[in-house]
Amino acid sequence: MKTSYRTALGGELGKADIGREVRLAGWADTRRNLGGVLFIDLRDRSGKIQLVVNDQSGEDTLKEAEKVRSEYVLEVEGQVVARSEETVNPNTPTGDIEVQVKSIKILDTAQTPPIYITDDDTSNETVRLKYRYLDLRKPKNQNTLMTRAKVMKHTRDYLDENGFCEIETPVLGKPTPEGARDFLVPSRVQKGHFFGLPQSPQLFKQILMISGMDRYYQIARCFRDEDLRQDRQPEFTQIDMELSFVRKEDILPIMEGLIRKIFREIRGIELETPFPIMTYDEAMARYGSDKPDTRFGMELTDISDIVKDSDFKVFASAVARGGSVRAINAKNAQDKLSKKTLKNLEKHVQVYKAKGLAWIDVKEEGMKSPILKFISDAEKDAILERMGAENGDMVFIVADTDEIAEVSLGQLRLELAERLELIPKDQFNFLWVIDFPLLEYDAEQGRYTAMHHPFTAPLDRDLHLLDEHPELVHADAYDMVVNGVELGGGSIRIHNQDVQEKMFKAIGMSQETAWKQFGFLLEALKYGTPPHGGLAFGLDRLVMMLMDIDNIRDVIAFPKTQNHGDLMSGAPGTAELDQLIDLGIALDDTI
Repeated sequence: MKTSYRTALGGELGKADIGREVRLAGWADTRRNLGGVLFIDLRDRSGKIQLVVNDQSGEDTLKEAEKVRSEYVLEVEGQVVARSEETVNPNTPTGDIEVQVKSIKILDTAQTPPIYITDDDTSNETVRLKYRYLDLRKPKNQNTLMTRAKVMKHTRDYLDENGFCEIETPVLGKPTPEGARDFLVPSRVQKGHFFGLPQSPQLFKQILMISGMDRYYQIARCFRDEDLRQDRQPEFTQIDMELSFVRKEDILPIMEGLIRKIFREIRGIELETPFPIMTYDEAMARYGSDKPDTRFGMELTDISDIVKDSDFKVFASAVARGGSVRAINAKNAQDKLSKKTLKNLEKHVQVYKAKGLAWIDVKEEGMKSPILKFISDAEKDAILERMGAENGDMVFIVADTDEIAEVSLGQLRLELAERLELIPKDQFNFLWVIDFPLLEYDAEQGRYTAMHHPFTAPLDRDLHLLDEHPELVHADAYDMVVNGVELGGGSIRIHNQDVQEKMFKAIGMSQETAWKQFGFLLEALKYGTPPHGGLAFGLDRLVMMLMDIDNIRDVIAFPKTQNHGDLMSGAPGTAELDQLIDLGIALDDTI
């Protein structure tokens, strides 16, 4: 009696298995009938292997094989044999062998799929997500999910070796007023009250440090009710960690070690450590971004001192108002950017609040630009010298507040790098960005908000400024950045109750509100809290980076669409009236 549908995975067989009797199971990928001889490619998670059904297989087996169509589910028995020299396929791992079939059984039939089960399928994404179970049969998608699983295994192995303890934190927690919108879950038992799905395990992991667990980690599911982009989903996974009795200098090497191990095991790449460290202020000044892509140059340059007294009032007035004039030099771009492109580039910086974009075209016979008549020869020469501009280069200039000039030019830098094909492939430039502003002013709310979260510790040197000059305080925070993407972020946490209350006050939260929302944390901070800090990596982003995938939906088994929908299952759905009654909820159709 058979004890299993299979004794091997087809894609794992090789020359060493020649002569072996095997039982295989999987899906019929392709079928070719050459008149009395049938070739079927059998596919399972491990890959594909060619089956041969001929007169050696017997008449009944041949008849059964003739019924097979694509995506039929099969069970076969046979012997692994070497392919003839002329039929060897060097493009597939099992191309040296095939299975001479002795029996074949159709376990289930299949209708013609609405998408092609091939890696080069170009079906509309909506159709692919609706039939996600078919989309996931494609080898590349299965490989992505298996790689994701390997990343989690290597993560657990590394953290276990480094003294971390894996602990689960609640999914049903308290709604939080800071950060993105919560997903709310109504309580049936306590009507009118709601759980909030966790945006991160932040408070619970800090409580674990107070409890003395010392080193915690979790591969945590997180939820944020926010508008989606290519790298965002309403539910996502992060590698979450927290450590006690540490400073930033203790945490960074441990995190580098984890990423180094993952890149070695998954991609065979040896990353050089320690990673470079750059302050937030330096990153913004040089790259116009707090997650700089350092794979190419074209850094920002401040030319404010050159043009502060210029007759070109746009420049002079920006400096006079306390802003600045910044520039980038696009080397050898002159013949690659048309007038239409220049117009589009101006629109591009306006998206980031820049009022305009000036440019200087550096030619052998001189310079060309609409602004040259307003700039003196001395200013022109000084600009070209500082920018290192030569024949064929184009200098782009923005005059505005420091923030707008930096951010808009930083985005222009990225756009130009794409257009001019300056970004090298298969290169990973890691760095740490540290010393972020603790707070940022929200004009709409009329108050300061935490740049990271309100549990981030101020740098010790700035703590005395928190009451009177919160805008000058820097955070003891750190982000790991690679190729212009924030891979993970963390900070040293506030471990003193008085400082935590000051932080809440700085973001406009009354003491009453602070205790109502975060009283359990403030209470816990009374009872001996160790200095602690942590970091979380976005698992989805990490897999995207490792697999060179652009869309986060392609690294998640069952992703959501832009409107938070699951096209396969139909979620979200409506609730039955009796369910709403149990929860004490009435729907208002007028809202």
